[in-house]
Amino acid sequence: MNHATSRRTVLGALVAGAALSAAPALPRSPGPAPEPAAAAGPRPRTTPRLLIGTYTSAEGGGTGIGTATYDAATGAIAAGPVITGVANPSYLAMHPSGATVYAVDEQERGGVSAIALSPDGGHRVLGTRGTGGAGPTHLSVHPTGRWLLTANYTSGSVAVHPIGGDGSLGERTDLVAHTGPPPGPGQDGPHAHQIVTTPDGGHVLAVDLGNDTVYTYRLDERRGTLDEVSRATLRPGAGPRHLTFHPGGRHAYLACEVDNTAVVCGYDPATGTLSPGAPQSTGTGPGTSYPAQFLVTADGRFAYLANRGHNSIARYAVEEDGAALRLLGTVPVGGDFPRHTAFSPDGRLLFAANQRSGTVTVFRVDTRDGALTRTDEAFAAPVAVCVLPYPQSRPAGHRGPSHLPTAPARVR
Repeated sequence: MNHATSRRTVLGALVAGAALSAAPALPRSPGPAPEPAAAAGPRPRTTPRLLIGTYTSAEGGGTGIGTATYDAATGAIAAGPVITGVANPSYLAMHPSGATVYAVDEQERGGVSAIALSPDGGHRVLGTRGTGGAGPTHLSVHPTGRWLLTANYTSGSVAVHPIGGDGSLGERTDLVAHTGPPPGPGQDGPHAHQIVTTPDGGHVLAVDLGNDTVYTYRLDERRGTLDEVSRATLRPGAGPRHLTFHPGGRHAYLACEVDNTAVVCGYDPATGTLSPGAPQSTGTGPGTSYPAQFLVTADGRFAYLANRGHNSIARYAVEEDGAALRLLGTVPVGGDFPRHTAFSPDGRLLFAANQRSGTVTVFRVDTRDGALTRTDEAFAAPVAVCVLPYPQSRPAGHRGPSHLPTAPARVR
């Protein structure tokens, strides 16, 4: 079975765009670095809120980005208005200022959209830019707040856009098509699934599910271009999907969805080299469970892995300063196909977006032993595939203060 096709059956029209995966990278068109965002200072919000990504093209799907509020003590969620005007907003990322959220438009002709947020929960769509690829499935904001990084799944490429002073996006400054080892069993070529900046800020990592490779790039913060510095190749057929760093910044954890494993990786900030270790259990037993992503607690003691096929969350103890994971067990997620999970800003709640059941479930996190306890009823959210609590606390190891310096220091 062609795995890359089957995992996107909910987007039949999108998968048809896979022919674009053979397209070469567009010519680089570097431009001057944008000015730091003028509205980048912290914006106080007293009400904890959620944004929920979905597929608007799926049968029974959503109509846009869901908004909600939640009770920080009980986890109870209350629905708010829907942000419309963005097609298939399946992944969301917040600007460090908290003033703007970015959404992929996961379509054949992919795009990324910017939406300004107001403290009272209001919003304004600032516009959409093309990514130069098909099926963008992940994006992240560079820690300086000046660049948006996007992974185009279907066409196997990564893109860079400048972020203006009002949070809006400029024209794309780079597009890099992935090449490399041939795909493993059940795969059909490059499929970039994630792009993130390392905790030290020195490198950008792109995880490619289709050719079992994690690419390390260096971002030119003046020109907005990516230069490859190394590659980490996993065993054929691993299917790495998402990578999450330990707060110490020297280790990361890979969810490999094709062969149903977890992998601990070493990371060298000086060179950007990622060194994958041996595959480990996802706690689901035999068969494929399509693990989605890891979360790691802010204190670095526990890690959680969402297992979509098993409908569970695996809990791990983090040992050896991040270099080892020890499986403690799994807990039912209370929904079907947990595509994405996220902590509340204080780390006391864990939210799970369950794609097939169209729900968001909530867990209390025991800070002593990492145990998860489900709260009350699940929150209905059609085709929930991403959940983003905000305002967000700054991640461990984040290198830039909220005023977004023009020339931040890095570890070389």
